[in-house]
Amino acid sequence: MMPNVTLFLALALLWRPDALPTPVECPVPPEYYKIDLVPTRRVPVARIATGTAHLTFKESPFGIAVTARGHYVYEVEVVVENLRPSPKGHYTAWLAMPDLQTFTRLGPLDGYVRGETHWNKFIVFVTLEPDLSANPQDRWRGPVVMRGLSRSGLMHTMAGHGPYEQEPCAVYGYY
Repeated sequence: MMPNVTLFLALALLWRPDALPTPVECPVPPEYYKIDLVPTRRVPVARIATGTAHLTFKESPFGIAVTARGHYVYEVEVVVENLRPSPKGHYTAWLAMPDLQTFTRLGPLDGYVRGETHWNKFIVFVTLEPDLSANPQDRWRGPVVMRGLSRSGLMHTMAGHGPYEQEPCAVYGYY
């Protein structure tokens, strides 16, 4: 029994924590946590715009942040390129639940905006708002310029597929 203890002590003395490899940070979240934003073609100056919303788990001292009800808290970064300024207003990024009754304004979009959500299914969209001084709790008033759907929101009914092809998915708000 003594040789095992000696071996253990020898290995413990040889172990150096600084010799462990450092964890690698992922600069871009995995593909699953990326939402492509598609132009709606309702605003002519935004037709060539491209964008994505990247989701990451919000960090906490205990690992990943969750709400009191146990829902993950996501940080949402919206990045849009080739979105030319419009004389009719300012671009604003939003998040909404699929029924569009519950929503939150991320803020004015000048190529980049960041916010957070705890929703599982949601829509990310950009509108052209005539006035930025409106109350942040107010609903959007301008046309939707770009939109994207969270991965869990892509699961939907079979409308528009197989024997139900006479009713396209767009009727139900899916694409």
